[in-house]
Amino acid sequence: MIDIDWAMLAAAGLGGALAAGLFLGGLALGVRLALGFRWPVAALLVSAALRIGALLWVGWLVAAQGAWALAGFAAGFLIARSLVLAIARLPRRAEAPSCN
Repeated sequence: MIDIDWAMLAAAGLGGALAAGLFLGGLALGVRLALGFRWPVAALLVSAALRIGALLWVGWLVAAQGAWALAGFAAGFLIARSLVLAIARLPRRAEAPSCN
């Protein structure tokens, strides 16, 4: 029978959700900064390299804890990413018409 470490799975899932929040927050920050730069591609490349490198490093540390930790981390990351994308795609409320 397969022994599932539920505590490790849950903790890694929360860590994956936190990593997704930081990853997507870094993406938003990188895009905002790139809009003000003279060479936005360079800013986006640096931002992407830092975010991807940090995510791979954390993923490597989590994977060293075992398969269940890695599965929880990946599931938490994907669930949080899906929630953020669903919220971002919601239609915005119409603003009140101005008096001018």
